[in-house]
Amino acid sequence: MCICVFLLDKLPKNLNGYNAISFMVQTRDRNKIFMESDAHISAIRKRLNKSNYTSDDFSPEGGEEVLKFKPAEEEPLTRRNSGETRTLHGNFTDEEVDLMFRKLQHYNGRMFDFDELRLTPYDSLLWNLKKRNRRRGNYLPAYRNYDGSGLANWEKFQKGINQYFMYDPDDPAIDGMVEEMATLPVIDVEQKEGGTQLKLIITFNDEGQALFKPMRFPREQETLPNHFYFSDYERHNAEIAAFHLDRVLGFYRVPPVAGRVFNMTFEIKRFADRKLAKTFFISPANNVCFHGSCSYYCDSGHAICGHPDTVEASLAAFLPPEKMGKRKTWRNPWKRSYSKHRKAYWEVYDDLCDKVRDKPPYNNGRRLQDLIDTHVFDFLQGNLDRHHYETFRDFGNNTFHMHLDNGRGFGKSKADEHTILAPLYQCCVIRYSTFMKLAKLYIGPEKMSILMKKSLLRDRVSPVVLDVHLIALDRRVMKILREVAQCLEKGLDVTEVIVDDFF
Repeated sequence: MCICVFLLDKLPKNLNGYNAISFMVQTRDRNKIFMESDAHISAIRKRLNKSNYTSDDFSPEGGEEVLKFKPAEEEPLTRRNSGETRTLHGNFTDEEVDLMFRKLQHYNGRMFDFDELRLTPYDSLLWNLKKRNRRRGNYLPAYRNYDGSGLANWEKFQKGINQYFMYDPDDPAIDGMVEEMATLPVIDVEQKEGGTQLKLIITFNDEGQALFKPMRFPREQETLPNHFYFSDYERHNAEIAAFHLDRVLGFYRVPPVAGRVFNMTFEIKRFADRKLAKTFFISPANNVCFHGSCSYYCDSGHAICGHPDTVEASLAAFLPPEKMGKRKTWRNPWKRSYSKHRKAYWEVYDDLCDKVRDKPPYNNGRRLQDLIDTHVFDFLQGNLDRHHYETFRDFGNNTFHMHLDNGRGFGKSKADEHTILAPLYQCCVIRYSTFMKLAKLYIGPEKMSILMKKSLLRDRVSPVVLDVHLIALDRRVMKILREVAQCLEKGLDVTEVIVDDFF
């Protein structure tokens, strides 16, 4: 006990320039009303191929005792393998992270109250953090004259896109649209133009549309170790899991995605145009197959085959057409080289952040924190393929990054690609709200793996990913927090590393 008191006395009592701001529970009533009726927004719904989915004492000398949190009482995760059920455990802890929490709590017990955080339900934490942002945000001006009555769920989703989020998680139209994408009758199928892999545009009987990505191989098959990130197939279940991961993190930057099992003859070939229908054939195993037309992987050697005539796929909700919501594509400064022979600048030199953070749009506002959020999101799912990102032009630079095209995630359960976090460890910046969510998921008792498992159970093709991928999420949460701890150990001010921009 004496040793503990001595070590606490050695910790810094305050740091210059730090404003202690607590996050308080807001009790203001939510009064948003979602109307229903029969009419539809007048918008282009067909031929949208080109408008959707383009693509300061933090040194170890400050104290050696490590703060230990009681292991969470988690429900077991199970894996089915050849009829055998095994319980998987993923309780990951790290001494650097525990020590960081202790020092932060001593530094500012209101802003970093990790004892209280452990007792706070995760949903309550999301609500508290959301209500701290008192900015209301604008909506797409093209929808300004629509009062919201008489709209289908997909139209409510498009109308509800806000300057600060893709959708409101409390809007019942979102879950309604996910259910409808998985169940509504199909009335038209066409192949999406461009791209290296086959994608279809599915139109439903309510005139809503979704982007179809087919199942290529079973969930047990992971990315081959000798495959480059740019040559791997996209995974339909990664698209589904990414939507749920984004939602669990409280980002709300991924369009809704649903899983569905299609009858290839009755629901796809029957509504396909002649060019697509001609690519259907019966395989030697008597399965229905098709391959479409695209740059690389559209031939009989890379066909999508049913079992015998059904295929699983992901369906991603369409964003508004260009005339309703114009988008701007931005090159990711930490884009990879997409070469077998050379590396990107940031993989060789560690000074890219100094160049990026002094230039627009990253020198002002939220954009740098948003970019790091994106890489945190990608690290959790293991997605190396984030070469560009998009924003809505109508919202200017003060808006969120859309997290589109997540098909190359959830391919490796045992390997963590540390370089995805390069913006985090080169800039040493993370958003306060993101940090607190990760801290809660680390401390528990609600862990990322458990929350994701519960969320994914709602999808019609559940289990969406194997439990080993869910366990990997807990391990990666720990590794992200370790990077933050190492940034603080460099002697940087807390407010320079954990930036509170109220988003």
